[in-house]
Amino acid sequence: MSSREACRIVGINLRTGKRWRNGRAPSGSEVGALPITAVAPVSGPSRFLRENDRVRIADRLREKASIRQIAAELGRSPSTISREIRRNRTVDPRGRWHYRPHAAQARAEARRPRPKPGKIGQNRELRDFIQAHLGLRWSPEQICRVLRRRFPDRPEMHVAHETIYQALYIQGRGELRRELARALRTGRTMRKPRRQAQQRQKRFSTPMVMISERPAEAADRAVPGHWEGDLIIGKDNASAIGTLVERATRYVMLLHLPHGRGAEHVRNALVDTVTTLPAHLVRSLTWDQGIEMASHGSFTLTTNVPVYFCDPASPWQRGSNENTNGLLRQYFPKATDLAVHTRDHLDAVAAELNSRPRKTLDWETPAERLHKLLTA
Repeated sequence: MSSREACRIVGINLRTGKRWRNGRAPSGSEVGALPITAVAPVSGPSRFLRENDRVRIADRLREKASIRQIAAELGRSPSTISREIRRNRTVDPRGRWHYRPHAAQARAEARRPRPKPGKIGQNRELRDFIQAHLGLRWSPEQICRVLRRRFPDRPEMHVAHETIYQALYIQGRGELRRELARALRTGRTMRKPRRQAQQRQKRFSTPMVMISERPAEAADRAVPGHWEGDLIIGKDNASAIGTLVERATRYVMLLHLPHGRGAEHVRNALVDTVTTLPAHLVRSLTWDQGIEMASHGSFTLTTNVPVYFCDPASPWQRGSNENTNGLLRQYFPKATDLAVHTRDHLDAVAAELNSRPRKTLDWETPAERLHKLLTA
């Protein structure tokens, strides 16, 4: 088409259009514009939309093409095109929007440079909330979920848990106090690859009922009252604390073993603990094949609670208990004497764990779930 018609469609003056087409000759110290020439498209795929992609989007929008049509032509997801238009469009004072490709490109390039100021560092209220709950040994994911529940209409108080991890681990950001990293489950101040699980203790040699014979209602966690148990061991294998976790509610109870972890000591502690609960909340107990359960027959006769044993080297069959033991290591580190902890201290630790919101409970606490069962 003619220059006049092209300028009319683009919406510019004819003289400007000719200058764009032909370039402008240098005048004195002024550098003239270069003539427009055909630019070869950049080869190869790209994560990001390029300028020629944005020009294509603008052209097809003027032609009333749908988002899905544009996405198919560019080989992109429809959500990518929709997000691009929503984020980089221009809105006039009347509230009407226009998609201008070169302005969109400039916005995208201005948004891309790193590093950017972190969200936690810019919001004092958010930073104080996160630091306070890290001090209570909450995980970053627990903190993020509670933030969304407590401040549903304030997006400036919403962060992803990865944001908290980066604020702790990445040096130089200064958004969270460095020492708070030690309040995390692992206590690490930097990230490490996930380690393989340790081998379980040697098998239990006396006759036992295996987990394959456990009722199906225990496996699907539909009925409360099925418990998983284990010991966490102290320095030189000389002391221990027993742990019980209810499978449906994740409620935790700790066994006080100040005189050792022999079979009789463990049996007596289990009997004392189980008898404090209503009968309908103690239906079975699942344990590994440790020698501390040598008196499991006597325990069953006394309490009428059957004991089921896991297969050798199969910690995932008591997954809730294994997870809880990891949480407890924040309170009872390895290679320490566990006999020094009093009954009151164990109860306080259990109460703190039972008051934490859990993802698997739809962010309710184990104490809240158990209370519902007791009052139902």
